[in-house]
Amino acid sequence: MKFSRIVAALFAAGAVLAGSAAQAWEPTKSVEFVVPAGTGGGADQMARLIQGIVAKNGLMKQSMIVVNKGGGAGAEGFLEVKGAKGDPHKIIITLSNLFTTPMATGVPFNWKDLTPVSMMALDQFVLWVNAESPYKTAKEYIDAVKKAGPNKFKMGGTGSRQEDQIITVAIEKQTGVKFTYIPFKGGGDVAVQLVGKHIDSSVNNPIEAVAQWRGGKLRPLCVFDDERMPYKQKVTDTMSWADIPPCKQAGVDVDYLMLRGIFMAPGVTEDQRVFYVRLMQRVRGTPEWKEFMEKGAFNTSALMGDDYRTWVAKEEQRHQQLMKEAGFLAGSK
Repeated sequence: MKFSRIVAALFAAGAVLAGSAAQAWEPTKSVEFVVPAGTGGGADQMARLIQGIVAKNGLMKQSMIVVNKGGGAGAEGFLEVKGAKGDPHKIIITLSNLFTTPMATGVPFNWKDLTPVSMMALDQFVLWVNAESPYKTAKEYIDAVKKAGPNKFKMGGTGSRQEDQIITVAIEKQTGVKFTYIPFKGGGDVAVQLVGKHIDSSVNNPIEAVAQWRGGKLRPLCVFDDERMPYKQKVTDTMSWADIPPCKQAGVDVDYLMLRGIFMAPGVTEDQRVFYVRLMQRVRGTPEWKEFMEKGAFNTSALMGDDYRTWVAKEEQRHQQLMKEAGFLAGSK
């Protein structure tokens, strides 16, 4: 009798575990991974890396398909995911156009229309010039821009009224210079234009210009952060990311970090959200991810749940002020 009761108890416990396992949600078809930006930029590169890590390590049974929807400064992608209410097979990687695009265009979208999953990292911005230019420091470059007069030097960036132009305007306000700002579709295009000397400088993310830097085509002058990046492994024969000084040290008192985060469509279940939270945790634990973080000199901050939601809400307020100061809010001249 005692033995039979033990068997019965074990059977019941197994049934409970089986039931809870059956309730754990996972995708039942391919997951569409939306990039609200063009190909070759930081968001696109990160999304394709995540796609590759998931496939290589078998982190989920279904495939992940990256789709670029960068129209309208990313509004195309945001509106599509917003409209996919309750669809757990559609996720989106966000950059700071999560805030700037609706503020600049008035498009009917807000980050609260999506379901936050996790912050994957924060991305740096670096002031770049062509390696054949005579400028070795940010001060030398800004002094040259100032001496040449308004609109003589061209600053290239991704899109209009987005992160790159926000930083450009901040540089102008802080130093008294005036650039001609030229927008391109993505950070990859910007780097190519700078290599070709069609522009004089850019504020590209590290991952968007590292290949050209390593190849001796571009030169970093400073990073828009309060402190140096921690990565000390040499990228070129003479320099590591840690050797790039903060822009503040060169008299350009501007700092800006950009979100790289994951969101889902609205109206998904908690089980569905938790699946992607855990998936992204596993992605961040892989050697491939850690190598990518160092290659792109990322700030490896990661958040999820209420902490992530709180951070995004604060960033929205900060961007509201930055966009207002730059005159970039919809309806402003």
